[in-house]
Amino acid sequence: MGADLDPAVASLEALVAELPPDLRTQALTHSSWTTQRSASYERLAFIGDSVLGLAIAAEVFARFPEHEVGALTKIRNQAVSGASCAAVGRSLGVAEMLSAMETGLANAIPATILLEGERPLPEVTEALIGACFLAFGFERTAVAVAEAFGPRISLAVEKRIDFKSALQEMLARRGVTVSYQVISEEGPPPERFEVSAVVDESEMGRGSGRSKKAAEQVAAQRALEALGG
Repeated sequence: MGADLDPAVASLEALVAELPPDLRTQALTHSSWTTQRSASYERLAFIGDSVLGLAIAAEVFARFPEHEVGALTKIRNQAVSGASCAAVGRSLGVAEMLSAMETGLANAIPATILLEGERPLPEVTEALIGACFLAFGFERTAVAVAEAFGPRISLAVEKRIDFKSALQEMLARRGVTVSYQVISEEGPPPERFEVSAVVDESEMGRGSGRSKKAAEQVAAQRALEALGG
């Protein structure tokens, strides 16, 4: 387990420890560490993101029967955010696991450099979840994921954030504004809308949702993460 010991991740940690060597290796392999990009953690992170989203959506749905869909969406989105995935990843010891898997390829990016970025830690966490799903199935993985992210759900309930307002306030202090552009209105259900948050003519975040307003909240959240808010 990582430096930030958290008993909530015990079940997920146990699953990770049981992973077959091939899946574990792939989940901890950066694209610069292999000659075949499809052998990196990116594919597993792709499926892991969906497993995480469904597991937490089911947990939030069951835990808060009185909440309307808007509130459920905000709690879920905050609970599975990059910051939340990174926090769970630190407790799992993802940084240490990733460092131990570093290869000596000529163009390989050192683990210490990767871990300075925002994405590798949450993406590897998602990849490990994806690997657990492939190895053990959804039901067993979802139970462990719900336990691991339980504190993040509780935090989301205690500090439910209006990400659009938070982004607007942060940008106002910098003297800039944000606009939202609808990219698509024909996404797969239930996430029909895709919206981009644009700051100084640059896309800073993109989000999907059942409604334009929900998609804007996700885009704002991702923009806040990108801008260090």
